[in-house]
Amino acid sequence: MNAFRYFCAHYNAKILKSLSKEEAIKIMDQMGASAQPFFFLINFRMDEIYVLTEKELTQFPISFQMPGKQYSKGLEELRPFKSFLPIKISFQEYLEAFNKVQKELKDGNTYLLNLTFQTGVQTDASLESIYHYSEAPYKLLFKDRFVVYSPESFVKISNGIISSYPMKGTIGADIVDAEKIILADEKESAEHRTIVDLIRNDLGIAGQKVRVEKYRYIDRITTNHGDLLQISSKITAQLPEDYCSRLGQLLFGMLPAGSVTGAPKKKTVEIILETENYERGFYTGIFGYFDGNDLDSAVMIRFFERLSDGTFVYKSGGGITAKSDAEKEYQELIDKVYVPFTREHTT
Repeated sequence: MNAFRYFCAHYNAKILKSLSKEEAIKIMDQMGASAQPFFFLINFRMDEIYVLTEKELTQFPISFQMPGKQYSKGLEELRPFKSFLPIKISFQEYLEAFNKVQKELKDGNTYLLNLTFQTGVQTDASLESIYHYSEAPYKLLFKDRFVVYSPESFVKISNGIISSYPMKGTIGADIVDAEKIILADEKESAEHRTIVDLIRNDLGIAGQKVRVEKYRYIDRITTNHGDLLQISSKITAQLPEDYCSRLGQLLFGMLPAGSVTGAPKKKTVEIILETENYERGFYTGIFGYFDGNDLDSAVMIRFFERLSDGTFVYKSGGGITAKSDAEKEYQELIDKVYVPFTREHTT
């Protein structure tokens, strides 16, 4: 079965017909077994999915970059831009959703939920210019739809070892003693521990000998508003010898990503769909590439989207626990509305 169904030159009209989850799993398993390289793009609900060979990539309206691999397709002429101004949602709107989550936490239906919103953005930037100038380990441009510049890996597979790097915890680097504050924060620590446990369980289903190799290490990210510190961990497992013939099963068995949903995952996703007042779309989905031997992938966070009416939105959020403070969580959501480069790239 060919993963590429049809292509319309006008991307805003009928975009490519996507695969079903079952079709995607079958194709990824087959390509993995035959060591055939492929690119994959999966949205949050897993109902818009693309699995493309190298040849099919030339017909698909995307560009992407990740460590050791990049593909660019016809980027338009870049131009400097003057503004990137978030139109904040009201605190009251956020509080209504936050309180609904707190009730679910109190009732024991979830003990960690990643609550997200979309924020309007006024800007004269193009998706192409943001993609080009952004500095991030993982970047993807879906022409006329969205750009993502993600700092978060989903999973990597190399030599039979699968690794995951969940990211939970963010603080402004300019805060005095920022590193000490976030590492000592009880709520942040509990949230991170919960996600690590969830990912350990996911990897335990995929493989054996699960290990937390690095716990709560700090990365620094440069943005147009100043630097941020973000907390991650590294978890690994040993895959069975036939893992290449089960790549689709392995990936979909771990979706949606635990770091952008919560725990327990199934019930928490149900609450997310009932509580959030918009469609995540590709935000918090994943994309990645299998080169015939190794696989790398990213969680699609730090997400800037062009809506059908030509306006722009940025999608962001954070983990909510019973110990969360609504004002702090609201501020974290706003702080994550950024582009990861300095002002020197604007006019």
